[in-house]
Amino acid sequence: MFGCCAGFSGVIESMRERLNGANVAIIGLARTGLAAAEVLARLGAHVIVYDRKPAAALASEIAEAERIGVEARVGRDTVDYKGLDLLVTSPGVNRNAPVLTQAVAEGVEVISEIELAYRISRAPILAVTGTNGKTTTTVLLGRVMEADGRNTFIAGNISADELKMPLVKAAYEADSSAVIAAEISTFQLEWIKYFRPRVAALLNISADHGDRHSSFSEYAALKARIFENQESEDFAVVNRDNRWSLAAAKDVRSSVLQFSVRRKVENGAYLDGGDVIFCIGGSRTKVLSASDILLPGSHNLENVLAAVCMSLAFGAEVESVRKAVSSFDGVPHRMEKVAAVAGVQYINNSMCTNPKAFERSLEAVGGSAVVIAGGKFKGGRMDPIVRSVKKYAKALILIGASADLFESRVRAAGYNSIHRADSLEEAVNIAHNIASSGDTVILAPACASFDMFQDFEERGRVFRESVKKLPPSAEQD
Repeated sequence: MFGCCAGFSGVIESMRERLNGANVAIIGLARTGLAAAEVLARLGAHVIVYDRKPAAALASEIAEAERIGVEARVGRDTVDYKGLDLLVTSPGVNRNAPVLTQAVAEGVEVISEIELAYRISRAPILAVTGTNGKTTTTVLLGRVMEADGRNTFIAGNISADELKMPLVKAAYEADSSAVIAAEISTFQLEWIKYFRPRVAALLNISADHGDRHSSFSEYAALKARIFENQESEDFAVVNRDNRWSLAAAKDVRSSVLQFSVRRKVENGAYLDGGDVIFCIGGSRTKVLSASDILLPGSHNLENVLAAVCMSLAFGAEVESVRKAVSSFDGVPHRMEKVAAVAGVQYINNSMCTNPKAFERSLEAVGGSAVVIAGGKFKGGRMDPIVRSVKKYAKALILIGASADLFESRVRAAGYNSIHRADSLEEAVNIAHNIASSGDTVILAPACASFDMFQDFEERGRVFRESVKKLPPSAEQD
């Protein structure tokens, strides 16, 4: 009943109309679940939101469900599948959860929130996925579109303080003259069917979410699904320097653009000396000078090149790209400069949640780094962590559930400048006592935050607040 063709136009209004009166279940009473519920209710659907957590833990979410006029059934693992037309699952729900496998067995169509968003969106979607760099690239892409004079929505799996718009909300609000820059997670790609971004980028693939996926190849295959429904008039943007990203574009039907910080590419963006070059169809254009880029680290050069490819492929003016990139200094919790205290720079990189992100973070800082790490380790090889600590860290301060694991691994590699802290506040104070003028104190956890914090943003805020409490005699920027 609720399928649609893979094309972008010609189906949106009919899809919206067919949701009117439909019976829809939503799994998960979190932000994306509530957003999907509100949009569906506005489109005339009969919506029930399910969540296994008890009512006492969901008081504010239940109140929000009541406000938007949908029923919330909580504290249960079962769903009433009778008469159900559609089930929309939240990304936090494992795809093998019985509530989803049973829905499939009952013949109910199961889709993700981004699939629902695509089906109702009048605006084209420019989608960004990858293990690392998604938020920075998505926000920069959005800033380029804004500089180009377009009505722009920055949405998706994005969480950077005030930036928290689910894709389904943007899809509902955006008209056909708008454009949506969307961050897309692996979990959101698990339940797509027709999702087709006009331009899609796969920034990189490295080990992550080993606690959810059965293998690295499964994880990589899910990332590659972002290109699955594209056609010849669409664009797939891949990282020439990341073999898994490059491999994902092998059999796509769309036009492939590559980006690289190491070598020239025939179609896409690359560094040529001190210049960022974009080439397509035999034409070659200087976009900006690399010295105009404010973001630190080679990983951010990759993010910029990806945004250059995406925006220019979509038709943005070169001057718009140049203007946006040269004024963009990043997003919260991603290599965020918090303060300079007594000649020591403090950087909040709370979004660093895996070994590769840790390695790239310390590379960007260079030597003389006092590193605060630890949390709930998501799995993967620890070699990048050990290697980076030995190369760049003046001291390593460990917090959280994985502190013992991290300490044993780096000590086994011959590194012994290790300290332990019971809280992030204590870790910042220890770092302050260790660091000297010219050093950098960086929060680069290489772990999820859920052992000590609600999310990585709370962790980043605590780091900021702890830095602000350092001795007031120190000058802060």
